[in-house]
Amino acid sequence: MAVCVQAVAADRVVQIVNRTGVTLNEFYASNTDTDSWEEDILGKLVLRPGQSVEIEIDDGTGACHFDFKGVFDDGDEVIENSVNVCRGGAFSFND
Repeated sequence: MAVCVQAVAADRVVQIVNRTGVTLNEFYASNTDTDSWEEDILGKLVLRPGQSVEIEIDDGTGACHFDFKGVFDDGDEVIENSVNVCRGGAFSFND
């Protein structure tokens, strides 16, 4: 799976888009300065193929760069490092 990031706003709200053919079960965003993943942001929510959700990504530190991790129904994990959330916009998981 590939990833596409598109910036369209100057805030920390990022639209997470599932453009794959597999359900996204978990999504994590952790400050690049940390060594572990924070909690699953989606919680009980899942993103089926074609669905999206807007998430405000802000850990209170003022950091702009976060590592993203998606865990899919088929067991695949996709990690994208150092995503600039201060630009806002959309972050897409692609086949």
